[in-house]
Amino acid sequence: MTHKKEKSKKDSPSCPIKVKLLEETALKNMDKKESKNRCAVWVKASHLEYELELKKLQIELMKLQKHMKADGMRILAIFEGRDAAGKGGTIKRITAFLNPRNTKVVALAAPNDKEVTQWYFQRYVPHLPAAGELVLFDRSWYNRAMVEPVMGFCTDEQHKRFLKDVPLFEEMLIKDGIKLFKFYFSVSKDEQSRRFEARKTDPLKQYKLSPVDNLAQKYWDKYSVKKFQMLNESNRTLTPWTIIRSDVKKAARLYCIKHILSNVDYPDKLSEKELATDPTVTISGIDEIKHMEKNLFHPDMLRG
Repeated sequence: MTHKKEKSKKDSPSCPIKVKLLEETALKNMDKKESKNRCAVWVKASHLEYELELKKLQIELMKLQKHMKADGMRILAIFEGRDAAGKGGTIKRITAFLNPRNTKVVALAAPNDKEVTQWYFQRYVPHLPAAGELVLFDRSWYNRAMVEPVMGFCTDEQHKRFLKDVPLFEEMLIKDGIKLFKFYFSVSKDEQSRRFEARKTDPLKQYKLSPVDNLAQKYWDKYSVKKFQMLNESNRTLTPWTIIRSDVKKAARLYCIKHILSNVDYPDKLSEKELATDPTVTISGIDEIKHMEKNLFHPDMLRG
């Protein structure tokens, strides 16, 4: 009898066998009671802990946004890194509950014929934050530091000129009052390959498929060299890089958000302990440069 009951539950249309649940599904239903209309799903305790922690940090982001609006604060966050490093997923968690009137995600397409002839930074300037705004760049002017030179989309001269100009440009933003965060999401080669394969079979990730994906693996070492040059030239005291180790997506998201919150003052802020980051996940730009200097001739030792 028990066997038949279990089989009936398994075969019931209300209990799909293979489905990827949306984030917070477990958290919203963890206190629900068993009934004939409910399906039992086993969830890792660590995933519930992640959802609880994420929700707490998203509430903090809402507090920050309220303060930004009242104070006229401007925040710009740049998200860089290799393909499939987890930039977009982190941005989604940051903006999930924020007021879209004061939050903007910028993901520019390739420049058109007119934009190619403009000053390189010109097409980014209109998207800089106004008073009370949080702007997040899903890739930014740093395309010219890595993607463009590796893929042959710019000349060596344009690449070198950019590396010399970008610290001056960012210094202007800081002196004008913009709070700037620069995140580089660092994913390992094996994990990047695994995520590329997952994109091929997940219908919700089909839009992420790109002809450049395969080249990202092929040109892995070239990207490493350009990353080293980029960090050396643009990691400054006023505009430092923060490296996020992103092989574990959940940890990368949480610690990226914590880094932002811990570096901005706002009322009723969580304690320093609650916003502390993991030094194995959140690395300073200078420490990443030291790591790369030590292992530049040992590519297998370099992180993504």
